[in-house]
Amino acid sequence: MRKLELMPDDRLNQVVDYIDFLESKYAPRVQPNSNPIRTLAEGVESTLRAGKVSANAISGTMSIMNKAVGAISEVAAAGKSVATGIMGAATSSAPASQPATPADNPRGGPHELGSQLPHTPGEDQK
Repeated sequence: MRKLELMPDDRLNQVVDYIDFLESKYAPRVQPNSNPIRTLAEGVESTLRAGKVSANAISGTMSIMNKAVGAISEVAAAGKSVATGIMGAATSSAPASQPATPADNPRGGPHELGSQLPHTPGEDQK
């Protein structure tokens, strides 16, 4: 780490490029989750390196971009959680139909009693 701190920016960029090369050659082939914001951040980093921007500027820029990626990921996770909660609430709180129970004591005359009596097939219901 001491040697890296004493190294000029153009040499630091070469060291970082060499580390990237070693990672691509020897790292296990794991397909990361496709995150378009992270891909954008990596593209910005590559562009800055290609433009011979100082290592400190690249480090600062990437720090800010990584914080932005983290914040956006948290917002996306929160949105997904809210959507899942809404879907769960919608499916679990579907209006339950009240079971039809006959009244203990019918209140009125034959028009109310008639609705509770069984009807024979073919009989006209009014």
